[in-house]
Amino acid sequence: MRSLRDVIRNSQLWRSVFRHAAPLDRRTRVAVILTNVFLHLHPVSISKHGLSLSYTWCMGGITFFLFVVEAVTGVLLMFYYRPTLEWAYADMMALRDVVSLGILRELHRWAAHAMVIAAMLHMYRVFLTGSYKPPREFNWVVGVLLLVLTLLLSFTGYLLPWDQLAIWAITVGSNMARAAPLVGFEGPGASWLTVDGIDLITSTSDARFGLLGERFVGEFTLNRFYVLHCVAIPLGAGLLMAIHFWRVRKDGGISGPL
Repeated sequence: MRSLRDVIRNSQLWRSVFRHAAPLDRRTRVAVILTNVFLHLHPVSISKHGLSLSYTWCMGGITFFLFVVEAVTGVLLMFYYRPTLEWAYADMMALRDVVSLGILRELHRWAAHAMVIAAMLHMYRVFLTGSYKPPREFNWVVGVLLLVLTLLLSFTGYLLPWDQLAIWAITVGSNMARAAPLVGFEGPGASWLTVDGIDLITSTSDARFGLLGERFVGEFTLNRFYVLHCVAIPLGAGLLMAIHFWRVRKDGGISGPL
């Protein structure tokens, strides 16, 4: 007489979800990983040096873990935060002092700082070990883009408390975009972009205005940074991380010592 476990595992419902048996050998393990939407990004097996913390520093995994912490805590913070001039600062004060005794907000804040540091250390380790060289040069470019998105996540989140420090920090930071080449109103090459004598890059159409949504930091800026911080940049980072993990497997796993 078959057990209840065997009946369940042999049912059509179970087979429609799990297409293969438990991975008891390498052949089955390969089939399970390659046909799973979550597991197929990762290699079936890895080299011994890939498990050595003295070689990898585990900075890539730590960065991804901190991104997950940021996503979870960020979603929870969204239940209490309202991106308006009237409520932004008051909600942030409540998140600091009242909601979850301030632990939730501080966890999100310090995990953000740690994520920037971990991403930089990961890039540093990749450079030291020559892991950017062929055939991994494409994944190096993906990693650089992920680092840029990590910095943008930190930059856009800086404005959300809507205190005096945040407003002036974003004012100074966004002024740098005004001097960016080609896309900044005061940047080199902006005067070249003209059509029939009309300048395409002006103070109301350059990178700074596109970032702020207006001439100065205001409610449009707060709303724009909120959407970028909570939706656009995390989605872009998630997509690039999926490509990053997939390319690590396709490129033969973590590169060996030089």
